Parts: sequence; C-alpha cells; structure tokens
Amino acid sequence: MKQPELGKKISELRKDKGLTQEELVDKCNISVQTLQRIESGEVTPRSYTVKTILAALEYDINKISDLDDKTARSFFEWLREALLIDINPDKPADYLIKQLNIAWLFGLIYFILGFLEGAAEYYRMKEDQMIFSIPFYVCMKISVLIAFFFFQRGFIIIGHLFKNYLLKIMSFVLVFGMLLIISYDIASIFYESIEREFILGSEALTFGGIGILFGISLIKLQKPLGQLPVIAGIFEIFAACFFLTIFFAFVGEIILIPAELLEIVILYKVLELVKSKRPENETTPA
Repeated sequence: MKQPELGKKISELRKDKGLTQEELVDKCNISVQTLQRIESGEVTPRSYTVKTILAALEYDINKISDLDDKTARSFFEWLREALLIDINPDKPADYLIKQLNIAWLFGLIYFILGFLEGAAEYYRMKEDQMIFSIPFYVCMKISVLIAFFFFQRGFIIIGHLFKNYLLKIMSFVLVFGMLLIISYDIASIFYESIEREFILGSEALTFGGIGILFGISLIKLQKPLGQLPVIAGIFEIFAACFFLTIFFAFVGEIILIPAELLEIVILYKVLELVKSKRPENETTPA
C-alpha cells in the first residue's frame, strides 16, 4: 500500500486500539515525529518499519499486501476491458452493440477532426507556423487520439467476431502508433525539434507498413461482409504505398479519406448484423 493510504490505515488501526501516538511508538521503538510523518503521508517508511508498526498493532501485514494485489488486479482488469484484449465470449449481444455504436460514432468524429488536424500539420510543416492556439492544438490532438482509440476498438471487436486475428493485432498496433505520434506532436510544440522532418519520414514509413497489413486484414473480411471491406482494404493498401514513398505521403492522406468513410460504414454494417442475430430475450439497455 502506498502513501497516503498507508498512513491513514495506520492511523485508523492505532485509534481502533485506543492508543496515542506516544503509546504506539513505545511499542515499536520509533520516534513520535517519524510516526506523525508516516500517518500524515509525508514519508514512505521502509518495509521493516511498516512490519514493526503493524506487529505492535496486532495487524496482519498480509492484508495490506492482499489489498495491493487486488488494486493491481482491478487496474489490469480495467485495462484489459478498455482495450478489449480478451473479449469474454459470454458477453451479451447488447454489449457488442453498444461498443460498435460507440466505435462508428467516434469514427465519424475522428474523420471530421482529421480535416482540422491536417490543416494544422500542413501549416506547421510547410509554413512553420501554428494556425491554432497552443491550448486548442493540444485539445484537438488529444481529441483525435481518443476518437481514434474508440474507432479502432470497433475493429478489435470485428476481428474477434470473425476470428480475424490480423485485424485485431493491427488495430492494437495502430492505436499504439497513434499514441506515440500524438505524444510527439504535442511535445514538439514546447521545444525546438530539429529532427522533425526525420521523425515525420519515419512515421510515414511505419504507417506505410502497418497500413498494408491493415488493408490485407480488411480484405480478409470479404466472406462475411462482401465487397465493402475489400474496397476499403484496397484504398488502405494504396494509401500505405504512397506513405512508403515519404515524398508523396500527402497523396496517401487523400486516399485515406474514402478508406475511413468505408471503414465507418463497415462498423455500422457489423452493428446491424449483430442486431439482427441478437436473441429476442435481449433488449438494448437505456
């Protein structure tokens, strides 16, 4: 357990025992000042000191460790749920419907924000100037990241539904890559980045390679979803090829416009498919 929770817990245990700070320190051979600083959360005591205090309070230190383990497990469970790393096969259809609804709506938001982001990055690169204020630029970039995250969660679900593991993996990779890019774009505002062109070239090469694999994973959805994902996948591959040239990466950005629109439609189509197969006894929660 970390501070200040540890200090609060020790204080609660001491008071439950009816002990003053002076009486407790007599039992565990530490100074009153040290105990006061521990209870107030000012210092993190060594494990030996914690064991000595808890022993004097007749409290099992393993309970503290168990609490830490539960907290860690809860965090990792939340993270797995947020990233849809392991979708429970027993999840009701309504859960998938809700997540797919979120995905296509955020895909639309991401598509719209892309025009603002594209204009901002064009002027940063070509004119070396900011067309938006720094607070607006940062908020826009964070919004783009959030929208892209929820957009790609939809394809993680699709990969799960149709056992398209390449699609799931590429969606995770795209989210991680976008996180790195957005972080760099925001950080580069606050310091002079002489290697920015090199970084942008590296981004184009990286996303070129990822884009080809993502396009292939979309084409693999032809059997369950028809020609729509095939067309989207071809657009993705063409865009990726232009990214790989670096100099014509802007052409890739233009080709991604219809690709993203088609991907939003794919999410909506899968949503309708899941709805049509939903058992009659399941109802969408309000």
